Amino acid sequence: MRIGIDIDGVLTDIAKYEIDLGTKYFCNQQVSIVDSKAYFTKDMFNITKEMDNQFWASIIYDYIESEPPRKFASEIIKKLKNLGHEIYLITARSSELNMSQEEIQSLTLTWLKENDIYYDKIIFSPEDKLEVCLDNKIDLMIEDKPENIKDISSKIPVIVFDSSYNETCLGPNIIRCYSWYDIYIKIITM
Repeated sequence: MRIGIDIDGVLTDIAKYEIDLGTKYFCNQQVSIVDSKAYFTKDMFNITKEMDNQFWASIIYDYIESEPPRKFASEIIKKLKNLGHEIYLITARSSELNMSQEEIQSLTLTWLKENDIYYDKIIFSPEDKLEVCLDNKIDLMIEDKPENIKDISSKIPVIVFDSSYNETCLGPNIIRCYSWYDIYIKIITM
């Protein structure tokens, strides 16, 4: 089986990072969380796009270079590969604020290597992930973003890495998981 895996929110816990760093960053401005279940920090803190851009510009390098992978991600991906599955990382990471596409890709590849994350192919795709999945004959996608979950699950099964912002994503072709070992057991019993 060809398995697609998202990075932010699946290999990392971006929601926890946004809450931890966002509350620290906005504390001096007396801005607090208004919607802990929001996907975007702009909505989470009810801030302007400009404030959101300033926040991300201040933390993007730290996030891409230093945020640890979720527990057991590397181990489970290797187990899946050893069972004969192909691993495709499909990420919407693209030019971010003050970073070029080349820099994002370079930092991401370095992070993957340093954290021993195996993949057969990586696709940096700011465009429609459903189209990317279909073009690359992905049989199963592991995703966290609600919009992507809904789109992709219309054609192929999606394992949803559970988060408060995607808890309303339910329906056919949607399989909810809570950890990398939970993902593993659900894949091997499909």
